[in-house]
Amino acid sequence: MSFTMHGVAVSGGIAIGFAHLVSHAALDVPHYALPRHLLEEEKARFDAAVAAVRAELEATREHIPPNAPPEVEAFLQVHLMILNDTSLSKVPKQLIEAQQCNAEWALAQQMENLLDQFESIEDPYLRERKQDVIQVVEKVLKQLLGHPGMPAEGRSPEETSILVAHDLSPADMILFKRHQFAAFITDVGGATSHTAILARSLNIPCVVALHHARSLIREHELLIVDGEQGVVIVNPDQHVLAEYQLRKNQWEIDRQKLKRIVQAQTRTLDGTPVELHANIELPQDVAQVKENGATGIGLFRSEFLFMNRRDLPSEDEQFEFYRRVVEEMDGAPVTIRTLDLGADKQLTHMERPASANPALGLRAIRLCLAEPHLFHTQLRAILRASHYGRVQILIPMLATMQELDQTLHLLEVAKHSLEADGLPYDKGVKVGGMIEIPAAALTVQVFVKKLDFLSIGTNDLIQYTLAIDRTDDAVAHLYDPLHPAVLQLVAHTIRTAHRNGTPVAVCGEMAGDPSLTRLLLGFGLREFSMHPAHLLAVKQQVLKTNLPEVANLVSKMLKTEHPEKMRALLARLNNL
Repeated sequence: MSFTMHGVAVSGGIAIGFAHLVSHAALDVPHYALPRHLLEEEKARFDAAVAAVRAELEATREHIPPNAPPEVEAFLQVHLMILNDTSLSKVPKQLIEAQQCNAEWALAQQMENLLDQFESIEDPYLRERKQDVIQVVEKVLKQLLGHPGMPAEGRSPEETSILVAHDLSPADMILFKRHQFAAFITDVGGATSHTAILARSLNIPCVVALHHARSLIREHELLIVDGEQGVVIVNPDQHVLAEYQLRKNQWEIDRQKLKRIVQAQTRTLDGTPVELHANIELPQDVAQVKENGATGIGLFRSEFLFMNRRDLPSEDEQFEFYRRVVEEMDGAPVTIRTLDLGADKQLTHMERPASANPALGLRAIRLCLAEPHLFHTQLRAILRASHYGRVQILIPMLATMQELDQTLHLLEVAKHSLEADGLPYDKGVKVGGMIEIPAAALTVQVFVKKLDFLSIGTNDLIQYTLAIDRTDDAVAHLYDPLHPAVLQLVAHTIRTAHRNGTPVAVCGEMAGDPSLTRLLLGFGLREFSMHPAHLLAVKQQVLKTNLPEVANLVSKMLKTEHPEKMRALLARLNNL
């Protein structure tokens, strides 16, 4: 039966392929009684499932790419230890025997028992390991239910896999990234969720907030994912399939054409130069940065080195992590953002009580100032890396001058400590601040007096301005970069920075949206930073823009309050 589902489009393009379902232990498992003469066979079935998962994990560990982050092997080792522990490898068999039940039911019961025990553990790191238990149990359940883990390595190219999940964690992404999935679709998530951001960085279609995709779609059903319209078509008929195949081919041709402008200078039609930089998470992303012609890195998200691991990275490990990127960029600017942890990016071993509203809690620079030793170590590592290239330091989530003054003081302390140790660094390293809180945008004239540059983080600026959790699919439709208040704050920040002679960039998702390129240029923006996959589409818009022509329409948009009129004006702007 063919049917269509609608969600939130978060990464463009069209994919046609076969569903690969990610199992979740929270889903209902079958429960049925077994006669005594079948119990040995059932226990053998359970052992076979455990052995298959063990083999899968060991094979994954043996094929870790050389450039993979160091936490990948540790992550896999933890899962193997959990799988081999008697509480999962033997106790379910005892339950099969005692209750005369099927293996799936026994395993699910034992998982619930283990999770109850984890809740009583005081150590935060150990308590958070319950998520690892759930993920291991999911793998075994999938084997028992007849849906083994990853797509076969030898699957033919025609049988492209589309990942279907209720949700995907950053830990899931580490494992899934090495498989060539054609698209991601999930039940939950927002336009700036981890799944959406990864899909955009991989330049593959993604639709989130489908709500019931994981329960309605069956393994290996044929899917069409329209990442432009937010549509997923299950078991399409031949006419629909043919139409989308043509659209997919055209999309791929258009993407190939963009490669022709990689070497072109980024200037508007009237000769105004524009800088296009890239956002990265890991050193291996630099290859894509260069491939797409970025002239620098405008946002290096340093917190990804800290995630999915049992310990904090040392100063030397951080230094090597940053230095590798700086050296590979051959003198081009590399803007390293200090830790933006908290909210949806937590350190599992940090002993702090859970926040009722983490997006408004102890995160980013607030967390760093509350943990000065953690911050000091990172500042020293970044400063040491500055000796090897053109490094800039970016401070996230500034709201008050007190935070900035404390940060600059700690930076001076880090510099003095390096000098005492005889370690070189760039004494002229520039320091910038992220404008992503409305309070900072409204008082930006104060910040420019002490900062060398600004970077507007539109993802959080929209979230905080509109009081919308950007990861909550229930309110995803309210997340609107064209809201008049958002545009006023962005334009005000850019113009204030220019009046004071302070460089300003936009590094949020708005920077990578070609439909907003002319609008931002009209505000006066001359530096964009985005996922490398979006660089050429934005560059094409810059090359086709005549700034004197857009000024009048952009001025009208800043005076517009009605959403429909705003979108009509944007359409006119992009058709000039």
